[in-house]
Amino acid sequence: MANEPSLVILFHGIGASGDQMRPLASSWQTSLPRTRFASPNAPFQRSSAPGHLWFHLDGDQLRPDSLNKTRTAFDQIVKKIVDREGFADALHRVAFVGVSQGAVVSLDAIASGRWNIGAMVAFSGLLPPLPVSPVSKSTPILLVHGQNDRTIPSIASSFASAQLEAAGFHTELKVEPNIGHTISVQALNTVSRFSNLVSVE
Repeated sequence: MANEPSLVILFHGIGASGDQMRPLASSWQTSLPRTRFASPNAPFQRSSAPGHLWFHLDGDQLRPDSLNKTRTAFDQIVKKIVDREGFADALHRVAFVGVSQGAVVSLDAIASGRWNIGAMVAFSGLLPPLPVSPVSKSTPILLVHGQNDRTIPSIASSFASAQLEAAGFHTELKVEPNIGHTISVQALNTVSRFSNLVSVE
């Protein structure tokens, strides 16, 4: 499988866009020459400012109708990318990399059992407080969080790691001291060393 291509889908944070994730893809392209990268825009628009959202922030996002709308939109975007890139029958060679809100929806996609993929990296995310019901527990998950994050406290990734481990997933948790709600250089190095996650080749 070392010579087979892989696919990494990057999911941006709140109010951002897919374009803003391209530098992250570029930083890995040299070490992953056979990996394709996709960085879609989230499906919803912000009402008060430019940018895209994976889910709206008003109201209770865990209501069944709101959650179903978020999941349906996410799944449609991912399916379109996976089909376009030719990985529909090779999900074991697909990885998700999510940041903040993008990490939330990506983690939910794995934990709910909707996407049984090869790897997952979550920067500054959280796992919605819902039952973990994976179809398979083979997806390794790396959670990276800044200890000084004031947007989503780092305890959220600690809770997510514990819940996922209890459900049978293999997770690795990196809480970075003196780092806020951002992707640090150290985090990029951590991901590059975690070859089972990024290099699903």
